[in-house]
Amino acid sequence: MGEIEREMSAPGFWDNPAKAQDVGRRRSLLEKRIASGESIDTKSEELDVLVELQREGENVEGDIDTIVEQLEREVNGIELTMKLSGEHDTRDAIVSIHPGAGGTESQDWAEMLLRMYLRYTERKGWSSEMLEYQGGEEAGLKSATLMVRGEFAYGYLKAEHGVHRLVRISPFDAAKRRHTSFASVHIFPDIDDTIEVEINDKDLRVDTYRSSGAGGQHVNVTDSAVRITHLPTGIVVTCQNERSQHKNRDVAMKLLRARLYQLEIDKRKEEVKTIEGEKKEIGFGSQIRSYVLQPYQLVKDLRTNYEVGDPSRILDGDLDGFVEAYLAQRARTSAD
Repeated sequence: MGEIEREMSAPGFWDNPAKAQDVGRRRSLLEKRIASGESIDTKSEELDVLVELQREGENVEGDIDTIVEQLEREVNGIELTMKLSGEHDTRDAIVSIHPGAGGTESQDWAEMLLRMYLRYTERKGWSSEMLEYQGGEEAGLKSATLMVRGEFAYGYLKAEHGVHRLVRISPFDAAKRRHTSFASVHIFPDIDDTIEVEINDKDLRVDTYRSSGAGGQHVNVTDSAVRITHLPTGIVVTCQNERSQHKNRDVAMKLLRARLYQLEIDKRKEEVKTIEGEKKEIGFGSQIRSYVLQPYQLVKDLRTNYEVGDPSRILDGDLDGFVEAYLAQRARTSAD
């Protein structure tokens, strides 16, 4: 804390709002960790007293059980946050969802995933903002981009990055046949101006248009939506949430910076894998999780083998088990 306090009291600290916000976030996290440690110390002392009373014949078993449960919950929480030690794990997250091939089936599945992440965000006590939403022609969505703000939002949600597979009896098939659908979920950290990403204006094509589609409650109707194409990489980002074209452009540039930053990180990972002689599967054969609604009920993560036999609970946003299994696996891999 001392180093952060010195940094915050340095002359000109508030001249860089993005950096000041980042330092403030780190200070808040440290304060919470200190408070958690003090709480555990206090409960441990209470437990010692209760155990001594029990030895003297007092009936305090219920109180002991309560304290033990509270200690387990707090220690587990600290252990989980200790696994969130990545460079950007404390940052907000950008969630981008796109359906795979298959038309309405996959578009509907993408909409189901969007709802799942909105419900997960609510469960975690985070906030969310729809930055871009393009509805499907019959049902579902063609693309959606969501900003999620909350403590360790990126650290948790990065577990969801990848291709998600759904098997079910299609509600759009009159013959009631079983269909398999795919959708991709991309998770990016909301990087700020303290991280340099070089973007040349000559590499950008900026288009403005009017929001349309079945966005419904997700978007504001505006005449100033912005689409930016990064010509060297082909990355396309859009924002249609703000009333002002200028604000939409600022948000779109933020999304582009995050995408380009993640692209560079992915390239470095690929270089390491190439050196180590590993091969990465490409395409929908590399899905991270399967959601089976028919002929049986099961959600299984193919990276960790963690599974749950109640898909409706998972699709309603109860993702903590999958996230924690993923983080535990990463921690074990890093330790090896």
